[in-house]
Amino acid sequence: MKYRTEKRIITTPAGKLKLLVLTPHGWKPGDMRTGILWIHGGGYITGMAGMVHMSRAKNLVKKYGAVVVSPAYRLAGRAPYPAALEDCHAALSYLYEHAEELGVRRDQIMVGGESAGGGLAAGLCLYEKDIGGVKIAYQMPLYPMIDNEDTESSRDNHAPVWNTRRNHYGWKKYLAGLSGEVPCYAAAARRQDLSGLPPAYTFVTTAEPFYTETVAYFEKLRLAGVPAEIDIYPGLYHAFDMLTPWRRASRLAAARFEAHFLEAKEKYFTT
Repeated sequence: MKYRTEKRIITTPAGKLKLLVLTPHGWKPGDMRTGILWIHGGGYITGMAGMVHMSRAKNLVKKYGAVVVSPAYRLAGRAPYPAALEDCHAALSYLYEHAEELGVRRDQIMVGGESAGGGLAAGLCLYEKDIGGVKIAYQMPLYPMIDNEDTESSRDNHAPVWNTRRNHYGWKKYLAGLSGEVPCYAAAARRQDLSGLPPAYTFVTTAEPFYTETVAYFEKLRLAGVPAEIDIYPGLYHAFDMLTPWRRASRLAAARFEAHFLEAKEKYFTT
């Protein structure tokens, strides 16, 4: 199935925000599809909304008819936390408020993203729950950047793509200006009580910095009674699925991700 991409500019309290909206061809008024806010990665310091075209979310539009919204959130070099979270909240609110126009069912809005985008997805789920905002049916924070403190896998990590040095720099920029306790909406690992959050799926590899924090977060979700599934791929580097999509492990990761999405599509709705 082909899809089309539309650029929309919305007005937020902080100014203008660009959204990319991916919709499948053949959509007709009255069709109600799964809506997904997909948040790009880049360590909070780089990246762009257009990365959605090389992300896992693209196939959810092409193969399964989902509608995906990708926000061009403010990067930490321009505006540190909470700017990116505020932009993602604005984009999610737009998706919800314009659901009928976009052909999206309001009871099945999902959020996801890779790396820092996964971190923002996790933080956004916490934020929306706490403020009584948009109800999220399912979350897909892939190899998320959620712990600003060193862990067993992020400490002294020299892997390609993302490592300890880059991780420290990304967090320094993102948390610039904060003093005292780091909010869980900035670093979801800081949250102790994860009860009441949307069901979740992720995958991660053992060699990357985010391995330990991802496994710990998903274990904490399960202990809180949240359905949470994780796939682990041994020895590969960060974002392997996007950077080397032809690899056997990447194809397997994509297939497993899509299978979990299809299961969630049949199973999870908000009330």
